[in-house]
Amino acid sequence: MLTSVAEPPRRERPAYRNFRVAVARVERLSPTFVNVTFAGDDLADFGTAGLDQRVKVVLPLAANGFASFPDGEDWYTKWRELPADLRNPFRTYTVRAVRPAQREVDIVFASHGDTGPASAWAARATPGDEIVLIGPDEFGPGRAVGIDWRPGDVDTLLLVGDETATPAICAILESLPADATGAAFLEVPEAGDRLDVRAPRGVEVRWFAREGGHGADAAEGTAAGGTVAEGTAAATEHGALLAPAVRDWVVRHLADLGVARAGADESAAALAAAERADLPDTPLWDVPEGQSLDGACYAWLAGEASVITGLRRFLVREAGLDRRQVAFMGYWRRGRAELE
Repeated sequence: MLTSVAEPPRRERPAYRNFRVAVARVERLSPTFVNVTFAGDDLADFGTAGLDQRVKVVLPLAANGFASFPDGEDWYTKWRELPADLRNPFRTYTVRAVRPAQREVDIVFASHGDTGPASAWAARATPGDEIVLIGPDEFGPGRAVGIDWRPGDVDTLLLVGDETATPAICAILESLPADATGAAFLEVPEAGDRLDVRAPRGVEVRWFAREGGHGADAAEGTAAGGTVAEGTAAATEHGALLAPAVRDWVVRHLADLGVARAGADESAAALAAAERADLPDTPLWDVPEGQSLDGACYAWLAGEASVITGLRRFLVREAGLDRRQVAFMGYWRRGRAELE
């Protein structure tokens, strides 16, 4: 199994820095997803570690574009010191693909109309539009900063997320070795939002649509080795399709791997204490430091914070996973635009 990101030789460079780029292509992948390809000479040095690599997409101001946006490693401190009307908005996304030879980076946006600045920008993006990406320098000492996929040496993998986590899950699936086993559950707004993704034959890939149909899951064959199924429901609540899918998978797979063990109570107690410490407006993010525990299963959960919290609680308290084997990322929270 993938256990770490290989580190090429380094020279003195910042871990994260500004990349001034322009839109090269815009491709509508589905009713919800838009792939934007950014290009620029500087992208020859953009980090290539992939997986769930997080970057900042800085958006232009109507008045002066990026004239007031600071450069350098301490850009965030300088940005906070600016007057409010000179602060460029930015949002966090995961990188879908990096092609340093072509000096290109792909980012997939989940389109929600004009409900947020990034979604509104992506809906109108055209070739030539300028943008700033804050991402990893391939030759910096922290090339893997912003990557939370740390599975260790485990028997099976579980990836779960909504549309905000779909690009990261797709990138992770395509990085897995051919003998990987496990499952990926992705909840998207519409049935037409199922994306093409290459997955190992032993990894079950299932898509669930909140709108656009009725009925239970219906298997639809295989795609690039991964089993694909689609679940749909009329006007389903956000996250409601993921919980039963995860529970069913745990019953069918984890019991045979002997996940439940004597230490589960201690892990559940630690989780409960951590949850009590969470304040209503605190970002929910818990990723094992260093490598996760080796063992039967590693779970990676990302998406709307309350949904992912419930799934993590189930995996630790009921399924018996050690909380250090569950990476949890609240990418967003209902009623809030940005968690970071």
